[in-house]
Amino acid sequence: MRLLISFAALFLSVILLQLSSGGLGPLDALSGLTLNFSKAQIGLLGSAHFFGFFIGCWWAPRLMGEVGHSRAFAAFTATGAIGLLAHMIIVDPYAWAIMRIASGLCIAGCYTVIEAWLQARVTNDTRGRTMGTYRIVDMGGSLAAQLIIGVLEPASYVSYNLLAILCCAALIPMTLTKMKQPDVVGAPRLRPMLAVARSPLAAFGVVVAALSSASFRMVGPIYGQEVGLNIDQIAYFLAAFVLGGALAQYPVGWLADKYDRRWVLIWLSLAAIGSCLVTALVETTSPALIMLMAGLFGLTTFPIFSVSAAHAHDFASNQERVELSAALMFFFALGAIAAPYMASMLIDQYGPPALFFMIAIGHVALVIFGLSRMRARPTPATRTPYVYAPRTSFVIGRLLGRTRNPTPKRKND
Repeated sequence: MRLLISFAALFLSVILLQLSSGGLGPLDALSGLTLNFSKAQIGLLGSAHFFGFFIGCWWAPRLMGEVGHSRAFAAFTATGAIGLLAHMIIVDPYAWAIMRIASGLCIAGCYTVIEAWLQARVTNDTRGRTMGTYRIVDMGGSLAAQLIIGVLEPASYVSYNLLAILCCAALIPMTLTKMKQPDVVGAPRLRPMLAVARSPLAAFGVVVAALSSASFRMVGPIYGQEVGLNIDQIAYFLAAFVLGGALAQYPVGWLADKYDRRWVLIWLSLAAIGSCLVTALVETTSPALIMLMAGLFGLTTFPIFSVSAAHAHDFASNQERVELSAALMFFFALGAIAAPYMASMLIDQYGPPALFFMIAIGHVALVIFGLSRMRARPTPATRTPYVYAPRTSFVIGRLLGRTRNPTPKRKND
């Protein structure tokens, strides 16, 4: 308990960052609609965020090594705050895209610093408790961030100013913490093809996971408005997705540890296809039913990244785990960069159901590829435990550490 209390400053910074950056995506989408941006331009904002996220993941460990944890955190936080405050000064979709690159850079850089700091302080005895608390804080902050847009007026300087205040507030616990700044750990080498070499299915799985989550979270507000939801209801619509994903973690983890993970991926994708088709084809104006379908969508799609990552680690050595985690994050970032822009263009051309048809096609491809990979090689004799892996930075693999140590395969596997 004393250790977790000592991490309270870091966890508070995580919550504030989630409220700031997590609220920005849906607020930008709703503000863009209010300002008559095209749907493609709104999708570009989401793609720009993940482009900045990718740059931040790659650059943050290097900057941290040059100036230290606290200064790097301050630099990234200031970058995010500037991007937020500039929104209503320059009202232009392409200028906003540059600002969203700054927000993506901020969130990736700040998470890199926080996770590097946590990694330097945890031991193998405390890693499980620390990671469990970290996951709860991260997921809880993400859930609250979706709800915050219910009280933010679109295209308002006050709304963006409030998010900027939350972003700046994340500096306070980090700068006032009495924890000694840890030594800088070298950045993991970025070898994307390591993921393909260890598991082509896992590499493709994280791309499909990005297609699902990035397009829904960044373009979902457009869908919500198109089907008649008001701003408060859109907030609950997005939160239902996150809540469904949170509820799925334990049962899916149990299944992924008990059965062949390729089958778990395939059945998750089949369920995701079903949820997408129901959402796209069922015409309803009932907010409760729309929320339920969003929760079902999160339940079936959110765990795919973690199952894919666990499957990839089954074929990796202990020495490769950090670099493999970074490689999987690389593929997730690539998928997340492309997904929002593609989804917004399809909605503009074919209407709101096109968002879920696009995601369903991605999962159909994952099912087909998963079945083909099952014929390529058998299930490994030993497997790593299922771990919920936050998609936060390239250094998350260091923090997960020995939680991925292989466990003997059960007789009924």
